[in-house]
Amino acid sequence: MSLPALGGLGPPTAERFAEVAEQAWRIRRRVLEHTIDNGGGYLSQACSSAEIFATLYSVLMNLGAVEGGHQAVAFAGTPGEDGAARTMGARFNGAQDDVHDRFLMSPAHYALVLYAALIEVGRLEPESLKGFNQDGSTVEMIGAEHSPGMEATTGSLGQALAVAVGRALARRRRGATGRIWVLLSDGELQEGETWESLAAASAYELSNLAVLVEANGSQCDGPIASVLGVEPIAEKIASFGWDVREVDGHDAPAIWSAAASMLGGQSGKARPKAIICRTSCWRDMPSLKSHSPKYHYIRLTPDEALAARADLARAEP
Repeated sequence: MSLPALGGLGPPTAERFAEVAEQAWRIRRRVLEHTIDNGGGYLSQACSSAEIFATLYSVLMNLGAVEGGHQAVAFAGTPGEDGAARTMGARFNGAQDDVHDRFLMSPAHYALVLYAALIEVGRLEPESLKGFNQDGSTVEMIGAEHSPGMEATTGSLGQALAVAVGRALARRRRGATGRIWVLLSDGELQEGETWESLAAASAYELSNLAVLVEANGSQCDGPIASVLGVEPIAEKIASFGWDVREVDGHDAPAIWSAAASMLGGQSGKARPKAIICRTSCWRDMPSLKSHSPKYHYIRLTPDEALAARADLARAEP
């Protein structure tokens, strides 16, 4: 099956990659200000994954236009027979047809970073963040299937990859051309469901499935290596029959090139694809290193907030 060009376009220009770098910086700025205003937040996740989100939404994924408006809506209740409440989050990724791509974010606590990314690429109204973590709002702190940009209820147990395998297989069987993209955290490689999904994707030769592993080396309880080591990630995933590349996760051209080399039809092998993106929990905000080794949820003192803002200002593209 022939798959379309990444993002539905040809190779991005230098100017386009400059826009991606600016988007990533703005994602961090938005999450930083939200963290300061709300007395804490998942800030290190924005530091480590902003370029990945910006690259996915701007030059990798082929998404349709947002349908149903750019404003997050109120929580409609638990899913009913019509399934309406299940699809509220998915609509921010565009038309759910066989031509366009779909995106599944596995670490649900990255939700604020996802919302910021949707805002920066024009898929979500900035005012929607006013409902963040509020009763009755779909803009939840831990994203669920009704939250903007979320296509399934996921978490730290690798569920998104399992869902993605099923969707990729269904798409291939009906001849759909759109890809399934997944953002997976390295901490989720400690979960058995993740490895079952990796094995299944290889067994079914799902070349329409692409996974970006955000490898920042950190999890809730501290450094991954001190909790339950998962290295060498690339070699392990490759041993399951995947096509794997490893890149600097803050280098958008490198991420795009790795994806293009695997998804451009050059290898001729029907394998699922994985890009290991090595990242830093304090990218653009080196003052956050003082929070080592606990980066999972960060609260900033007034002095730390000033330092983080100064760091980010110096890093502006």
